[in-house]
Amino acid sequence: MSIPRITALWASHLTAIEISFGAALADLSDKINFPSFLRTIISDKVQPQYLNMLMMNYNWTWIGILASDNDFGLYSSELMRKDIEAAGICVAYFMRISAQHTRDQTLSILQVIRKSSAKVVLFYCSMPELIPFFKVAAEENITGKIWIASGSWMTSPIFSYEEFWKILNGTVGLTLPFSTIPKFGKFLNNIQPSLYPKDIFMKSFWEVGFGCLWHKESENETETLVRATVNYCTELESLTTLESIGYKEDTSGYAILLYNAVYSLAHGINNMISCTSGQQCLNINGLDPWKILHYVKHVKVKNTAGQELAFDENGDLISYLEFVNWQALPNGETKYISFATLKEFPWRHIVISDSAVIWSGGFVKAPTSTCSISCPPYRKAPQKGQPVCCFDCILCSEDEFSNETDSTSCMNCPEDMWANEKHTGCLKRTLEFLSFEETLGDTLAAFSILGSLLPLGILAIFFKNSDTPVVKANNQNLSYILLVSLFFCYLCALMFIGRPVTITCVLRQFIFGISFVMCISCILGKTMMVVIAFNLTQPKSNRRMWLNSGVTNTLVLVCTAIQVIICAGWLAHSPPFKYQDNKSKMGTIIVECNKGSPIAYSCTMGYMGFLAALCFAIAYLARKLPGSFNEAKLITFSMLIFGAVWISFIPAYLSTTGKYMVAVEVFAILSSSSGLVACIFLPKVYIIILRPEMNRKDKRIFTTKDIDK
Repeated sequence: MSIPRITALWASHLTAIEISFGAALADLSDKINFPSFLRTIISDKVQPQYLNMLMMNYNWTWIGILASDNDFGLYSSELMRKDIEAAGICVAYFMRISAQHTRDQTLSILQVIRKSSAKVVLFYCSMPELIPFFKVAAEENITGKIWIASGSWMTSPIFSYEEFWKILNGTVGLTLPFSTIPKFGKFLNNIQPSLYPKDIFMKSFWEVGFGCLWHKESENETETLVRATVNYCTELESLTTLESIGYKEDTSGYAILLYNAVYSLAHGINNMISCTSGQQCLNINGLDPWKILHYVKHVKVKNTAGQELAFDENGDLISYLEFVNWQALPNGETKYISFATLKEFPWRHIVISDSAVIWSGGFVKAPTSTCSISCPPYRKAPQKGQPVCCFDCILCSEDEFSNETDSTSCMNCPEDMWANEKHTGCLKRTLEFLSFEETLGDTLAAFSILGSLLPLGILAIFFKNSDTPVVKANNQNLSYILLVSLFFCYLCALMFIGRPVTITCVLRQFIFGISFVMCISCILGKTMMVVIAFNLTQPKSNRRMWLNSGVTNTLVLVCTAIQVIICAGWLAHSPPFKYQDNKSKMGTIIVECNKGSPIAYSCTMGYMGFLAALCFAIAYLARKLPGSFNEAKLITFSMLIFGAVWISFIPAYLSTTGKYMVAVEVFAILSSSSGLVACIFLPKVYIIILRPEMNRKDKRIFTTKDIDK
């Protein structure tokens, strides 16, 4: 039985089956609400996927959308807009156009298009809205825009209007692949109204297309007289003469859709009635429409045009679209160029062959259409009130980098690395500390070692000349303790040089604090001894007990013990520790000792300053005592230098970082130690070595033993 006869036979049973060739509404794919609906046209939900791939390929992330101002346009364009925005493409403007728009309304829309930075305009419209719009657009000579056609208008007769060729040339759109239906071209060219006398549209089309008047079957006398002056159709006209304005076989897109609908139905019925034994065959006489639907849904056949016909689970014909470029050539010829296809369903990548593409808007090559330029190696900061495609580029911070284009955030470099100059990666940081290998550290270490030899040398001289008046003056035991303390003061500077570790961080503060407090305590004891001695003028006074050397030794011990307690509390509560500072200096890790407790450090320094200030005050009050018996002037001067060094140390220490901050502290230690040695002991060494004649008892150098006599 032939396919046409099968179709006619079962036409009365198909009231519950609908195979559409033009209904693209995405909701019709819902098989719960529309279980018997099938279609050969591609669903609206597929178009955005194609368009998204195309726009992302050309970096068109900033586009404008024009949609028909009708129910279908409002609904479908909103769905398309949501799909486009979900793919990361931003909509610069979304406007409606209507066939009833005035010229002023169209001009206002064109003004928005012209001013927008979006170079791509997507049309979701039909021919009735496009014709009045492009009439005004052609008059205004709109350039610099890429037109993208969606829906059905890519193959509509609007491209046959020569007045639009200039502005539409290069339009990009989607079409179904062209398939030649056998004998369809011959059938199309042999159509005449006389063959279809009951078709009310055929005569109107013929008269408009050929500019003639179709004659009536009966005419009155007046019409007969007019006939001689009117151009009547001769019935010899052929559609082949209308190919130049778009009426040709390859533009009849709906023909293949309708053909596939009928072909699928016929083969579904044929499969049903051709059921052989051994299969679950149906009784044709008792056939229900849903039984036919079952066979049609499972049709798998190749039509006469070579297309594979099969429906998916949603009742949509499995098919694909082509990206085409409409071109109007200088010789008056027009054509569609297929320039891209999607491969590996569902849309893994797009294959472009755009060497022959002509771009609308006067572009020589495909432009980019973005709201903001890319941001390598910056990060994107969204602009307030703008879509996500509009952003400002902000440089990553010094410890962050970004190696991706249009990154929304920067990544942190590892702690031992820092961002390079362009913030595209990380580099190894250099370690900074006061090293023995560098000139500054080596010089300070040399001064520390040489300086420590100075009090040891003076101590040796004092031991050798221990019986002389100069050595005996003002309690020689205090002088010995003071020299030993100064020795440790010089050597503690070495603890500040070299790469810090936790143990050196603890020892440096402990040795520094105790050594200097012991020095100042000894000087305080010597100063107080001078004052007490000169105020005890009565030979047999009971207050002479205060001149005992044990008193001064106890004073030194108590003052030093207080500092030991402060340091012990410091170490017990929050001891110093090694710390790596990668924030203060770009590209550098400062390896330093963290004080642990700033309060404890301040107490240590404050107590040392208190003793120095007390010593200075007492020595200053005793400065006017007879010079030949008095060390007060030298002590006053030494405390003045000591205070000046450590007071100037505070701003210098706070204004520097890294190794230079440590160098300032080392310099303060060496300077203050040298000041004490120079002011208190060098004059005595001078007398002992260079002026021995002055180191005699008759010169009345003051000693504590002279008080007893």
